[in-house]
Amino acid sequence: MNRLTILPAGEHALLVDLESEAEVLAFIHALTRNTPAGVEDFLPAARTVLVTCTPTADLTHVRHDLNELAHTMSDAVTDNGSDEAPFVIEVRYDGPDLDDVAKTLKMSRAEVISAHTSAVWRCAFIGFAPGFAYLTSSDTRFDIPRRPQSRTAVPAGSVALAGGYSAVYPRASPGGWQIIGSTDAVMWDLNSAPPAAVQPGRRVRFVNKEER
Repeated sequence: MNRLTILPAGEHALLVDLESEAEVLAFIHALTRNTPAGVEDFLPAARTVLVTCTPTADLTHVRHDLNELAHTMSDAVTDNGSDEAPFVIEVRYDGPDLDDVAKTLKMSRAEVISAHTSAVWRCAFIGFAPGFAYLTSSDTRFDIPRRPQSRTAVPAGSVALAGGYSAVYPRASPGGWQIIGSTDAVMWDLNSAPPAAVQPGRRVRFVNKEER
């Protein structure tokens, strides 16, 4: 790890600033396996991790433990290095933007589907809406732009691509991602614990429902 900055974030939290998304994933992986005493919760974003502590925690000690953790962890989490099986999402590749995505990537529709289902995705962080998991993969071809104009309503279960990420809209909402398919998978359920189907660090595989 080249650089680590830990900033105060209110009375009971610290903000860990990292240099890359890969470092965030590695840090979350290490934090999950070896959570320092006094840490109550942690929330990753694209380049930061917000670490929330208990009201009685000594933030100086927690800061020290986070520094130690960061400097002894592995540099990256590999696609196949997790003990947990991937979360599988069945997809109907019937999205209205699939042809545009294929044109942008200079692929056929079948090649886009094959690439999307072949990639091992990993949840980098949750954002935009509850249960909206930003999924990354090592396949850099998916770094495609958002739509020129956002839609005012995107159906729940839409499978989308934008900016190097893939995601499933957990509920109907406005959105500007390129929609390539749809799924019946439930990504957010308040009756489940935790409500989000996919947590940061979890691997995800998409499968073509027509081939099952």
